[in-house]
Amino acid sequence: MIAALRQRSSSLLLLLGAYFLLNMLVRLSLPASLELDEGQQLYYAQFLSLGYDSQPPFYNWIQYGVVELLGPSLLSLTLLKNLMLFTSYALMAATGFTLLKSRDLAVIATLAILTMPQVSFEAQRDLTHTVALIFSTALFFFALIRTLKQPSLGFYALTGLAIGIGTISKYNFVLIPLATLIALSLEPAFRRRLFDWRLLVTLAIAVAVVLPHGLWFLDHMEEATRNTIGKMTDEKLKTLTGQIAVGLRSLTAATLASAALTVLLLLIPFGKGVRQTLKSGNEWSRLLGRSMAFVVVMLALMVIFGGVSFIKDRWLAPSFLMLPLYIALKVEASGHWPEKALNRFLPVALVIMVLVPLALTLRVFLAGTYIEYQKQSVPYARAITAMLKSMPERPGFVLTSDQQLAGNVRLSAPDLPVGVAPGSAMMPQPLSPDRPVMLIWRDKGRPEPELPQPMRDWVNSQPGLSQQSVGQISLPYLYGKQGDLYHFSYAVYGR
Repeated sequence: MIAALRQRSSSLLLLLGAYFLLNMLVRLSLPASLELDEGQQLYYAQFLSLGYDSQPPFYNWIQYGVVELLGPSLLSLTLLKNLMLFTSYALMAATGFTLLKSRDLAVIATLAILTMPQVSFEAQRDLTHTVALIFSTALFFFALIRTLKQPSLGFYALTGLAIGIGTISKYNFVLIPLATLIALSLEPAFRRRLFDWRLLVTLAIAVAVVLPHGLWFLDHMEEATRNTIGKMTDEKLKTLTGQIAVGLRSLTAATLASAALTVLLLLIPFGKGVRQTLKSGNEWSRLLGRSMAFVVVMLALMVIFGGVSFIKDRWLAPSFLMLPLYIALKVEASGHWPEKALNRFLPVALVIMVLVPLALTLRVFLAGTYIEYQKQSVPYARAITAMLKSMPERPGFVLTSDQQLAGNVRLSAPDLPVGVAPGSAMMPQPLSPDRPVMLIWRDKGRPEPELPQPMRDWVNSQPGLSQQSVGQISLPYLYGKQGDLYHFSYAVYGR
């Protein structure tokens, strides 16, 4: 395998392709109960909109197209995610082979991305918009470095496309090109590229890609920022000093969670020359190193002056996507690394390639015994099928208490329009106004959950709608302990 990886770039792509195919097969073999982001994606795939919620819409748009092509299925969800992750790794491999003279180092730099838990495990477990962020970051640096090495109108345009896609993938992406712009201005070898007229093409394409969603964002600013601001701030912190201390501690923890394991595992092939590696570098390693550092600096400024007190590691991890390549560039610049570096690191990568799908599998089968029940442990399909069978007539519309539940309803009954209370502009139209409406809700699986107030308000807003029946269903968790039940409630309304 090592000889093949050294001789042909296609061998690396085949290895990565096999890994992501394995992850697809694992997800398809596990219960079809959808995770949080999976359910949200399948729910939103009913609509094509310029904006949806507090996350930008790029992943939703692509998912909508895949669902239109393949139907609302688990295959539609897992195929898109793994194709996008595979493309991200392929772009990083292309970037590594462009910058590094050593093929061994390029292979190590690509496979070392697996050492980032947020990119290897969390992205497979249940991330969507962050997967789009990983893809757009990989595309941005691929396009940027090609622009710097082989400046052409096409690469300037591709860089603009990457910036536009990144911005409508996740809003915090904008920190990456901003940090890179500062890094470029500090490197004399690259500074002149900032004064090339073709940079106007980059800006024009980026603006053109962002503009449709940007106009929606301006009209829905409170809706688009409310959840994100709520996640990044803590109203319980009463003093500025306390907020800054908590924020900087959170930033430090997120930085370590994103980078520490990668650095430690790269000591396996490169550990003996650490001192020489730290002293070495070139214009490319300085560019990448400064880009990562300036992202952290900007986040620190947001903590100190912007009131940010909480930063999740998965928000920061894509900013460190170039860390393995940065280290490989410094190692190559030092001129000293073991000839068998790839021999030492490949087993590490292969072990991770086995552990990730294994962990994704065991977390379902061991839930309720050694770990708490997972979202995939909830018997959505059986419950939804039983509730629909209890009705004398198939409903024309289903209203649920949350988007994850709505996505699971759509997976089990793809012919039914599904809405979520409180209602929004994206509430689907019933199949027929004369057919009954079914309400389904839950309270974290607890027995006898009360009908949520937003659902009550929706019912009251519908003229002539009256309750015809109400029921509960309790089913055992999938692969759970005997006697452990998950509870749903449902009601049927008609005119």
